[in-house]
Amino acid sequence: MEPDFPSSGTFVSSIKESCRIATVAAHIKVEDAAIRRLLESPSFQSSFHRVSGSHGLAFPLKFPSLLSELNFLSVLSLLNFASGYRVPLHEQTGRGAWDNIRAFTFSLYLSSATGQGDLLSAKGMKTMSEQQVAQHMGVTIHVERPHEKIPGLTVGELGGPIYELVKLISSTLIETGQILEASGYSDLGSFVLESLKEGAKADPSASLGIVLERLVRAIPAFRDMAVVNGKPVYCFKKALFLIHAVKIRFGSSPSFHIPNTAQAPVFTDNVLPSLLVHLGVLDLSGATSHELRDLFPGAESEDRINTLLALPLEASQAVAQDTKKTPPKDGPVLTTEQAYLLRAAAVHACERIVQYARGDGQLSKEQAWLKDITLPELDIWLWAVAKDRPDYRKLERFVLRGTVFF
Repeated sequence: MEPDFPSSGTFVSSIKESCRIATVAAHIKVEDAAIRRLLESPSFQSSFHRVSGSHGLAFPLKFPSLLSELNFLSVLSLLNFASGYRVPLHEQTGRGAWDNIRAFTFSLYLSSATGQGDLLSAKGMKTMSEQQVAQHMGVTIHVERPHEKIPGLTVGELGGPIYELVKLISSTLIETGQILEASGYSDLGSFVLESLKEGAKADPSASLGIVLERLVRAIPAFRDMAVVNGKPVYCFKKALFLIHAVKIRFGSSPSFHIPNTAQAPVFTDNVLPSLLVHLGVLDLSGATSHELRDLFPGAESEDRINTLLALPLEASQAVAQDTKKTPPKDGPVLTTEQAYLLRAAAVHACERIVQYARGDGQLSKEQAWLKDITLPELDIWLWAVAKDRPDYRKLERFVLRGTVFF
């Protein structure tokens, strides 16, 4: 069930407040001691500056114009989901969700650049068939099953998790293309540019919310919200990611008036909450739902948490343990409501971590640099460090399939 939109002008604060309310109501704990343990840990201290810049938004492409690059970035952000298909994607392509979506968007761009029609335009998006998506992703969408009448013969038919994902990508592109064309926009980038201009007319403190509201109200694939236990939960992960991605790529360009994203809520997916559980910041042991309590068996073990928060193994040991070549295993499969609760808890926990670093906690003089960390930097550190260490790559992440939001 989808809730009403937040009141106009409250889109950013509604994310933070709805996530706080949901976390407290679910009895998911975020303790100061756990935050301090993370911030002072060798793992965080040694990797934050190096890893929090690993945003994955440097592209080996030559764009003919700023608007062309903005459109590419906008479509990439629109399609920044597929986390629930990480394991089958690894099995077929050897890459995870984000790397596959990036490669797919590259392929759409490059085929457009070679005169095959602009697949990243509204017109191109609204005709995007499932076969085209599969072709540009380089995946197979058929599964084999035994023939009903002839023993030993197998037949291929459409099906399986990758076909499910391909259908989600195709329907998202078609729906968005139709909306853009009906509204008179040639592509998603043009709509985003107009939204940025609207935000620039407002007080700087309100511009992030204005741009976010325009994106979410216009495009269904950005309406990342749900009713959980009778209360609305707002996440808007992809829309927030898009605005921050524009900040990273064009922050110094006078052509775009980009909102300040330093206080933007984190772009909550399945990686952030799962990692925050493994690192001992999100405590599910007292959760009202016993299914939530039992999601990550052994995650609350102090020894396990302390090992993860210590420095990584020496390089020689890490190579022996490295699982990069081994496909990952799926973590616990969640319901939509459970996924929203954990994602909300990650938003709230990251707010608390930054508040603590800014002065709620008593940090030593050597830790003074922590006062300057921003929510997007913390988000990117959590997301990137999950790939950075072999032992972190092996940690289970929860799975939700059938969603276009993360």
